[in-house]
Amino acid sequence: MPTLISHTEPTAPARTGTQIRLAGVTKDYGLAAPAVDDVSLTIEPGEFMTLLGPSGSGKTTTLNLIAGFETLTAGSIAFDGTDVSNLPPHKRNLGMLFQNYALFPHLTVAQNVAYPLRERKLAKPEIARKVAEVLELVQLTGRDNHHPAQLSGGQQQRVALARAIVFGPNALLLDEPLGALDRNLRGTLQAEIHRIHREVGTTFVFVTHDQEEAMNLSDRIALFNNGRIEQVGTPEDLYQRPETLFTATFLGDSNVFDASPAPDGTFAWEDNIWTVDRSTVSARAAAGDHVALVVRPEDVRLEGAVPADANAVTATIRDIEYMGAYRTAVLALGHDGVAGRARLDALAADFRPGQAVTAWWPVARQHIVATL
Repeated sequence: MPTLISHTEPTAPARTGTQIRLAGVTKDYGLAAPAVDDVSLTIEPGEFMTLLGPSGSGKTTTLNLIAGFETLTAGSIAFDGTDVSNLPPHKRNLGMLFQNYALFPHLTVAQNVAYPLRERKLAKPEIARKVAEVLELVQLTGRDNHHPAQLSGGQQQRVALARAIVFGPNALLLDEPLGALDRNLRGTLQAEIHRIHREVGTTFVFVTHDQEEAMNLSDRIALFNNGRIEQVGTPEDLYQRPETLFTATFLGDSNVFDASPAPDGTFAWEDNIWTVDRSTVSARAAAGDHVALVVRPEDVRLEGAVPADANAVTATIRDIEYMGAYRTAVLALGHDGVAGRARLDALAADFRPGQAVTAWWPVARQHIVATL
């Protein structure tokens, strides 16, 4: 599981952003299925909410509906209780940050950042003050007179971020803003976006398909699947307490067993009978008949005796992958050789491809999730 950026800094200011409420939001282009299908979601004031999902899942369309770039087929959108469903984009007072920066190449950094303030006809001294403040916030003081072509990609993204927040928007909408950057720079700017969100205190709505990015940045994540929200919760909620197989497999790796529940509360898989901790059964799994048992690779052990409070299965090691901080054992599980994985210590050297092992995990660390 990725290391999460702390969201409990003692210096965090009071949240002052806008509440955004989506009720039954639908966007139908007349295709086989709506792009967004009856989505209801409340984004709290000052929250960092990430809309996460694969391509075509509806997350970007939802962001465009919030922005007013798309019109609703059904449902409503409200800011702080006021319906804005029919307001045009320029009257919603939202900041936007895109992947392509959208900077004016002929304007300086200061002029780019000042643009939304000039459009609002603020006095020149106030514009100068606000521009100076926001350039300090994004750590670009001294770059005022540079043009975009003179800046790195990361610096250009900071300029775009400064321009998006300088006028005090109701919320900042970020559409895959780090997608064009290399991995190291993405990590740096993730930390910067998190810091700026903390200092500004306004509502951020962030769209990405990158699971690790969502886990690192978000207060909560709305996971999209086929136009609907699959699950909403904190990064820890979605990772540690997935409701469905889609959530369990989209966020991180999972070993998946298509197990059959028995009347006595146990689960059968091949010739194994596994015990279940009822606290690990998701609400959606408890309400349906189509379920699976999933276990994260870091919870699977290959060494030592199997404890009484664990479930186990025979396995064969297919390969050992060196990942730097750890190794991954690629497994063939059970008689049918179902693909699986177990995380090993980076220095583990007692395992080899072709070796027969017993894979086991604590009962409390497995999850029973809905498959439909």
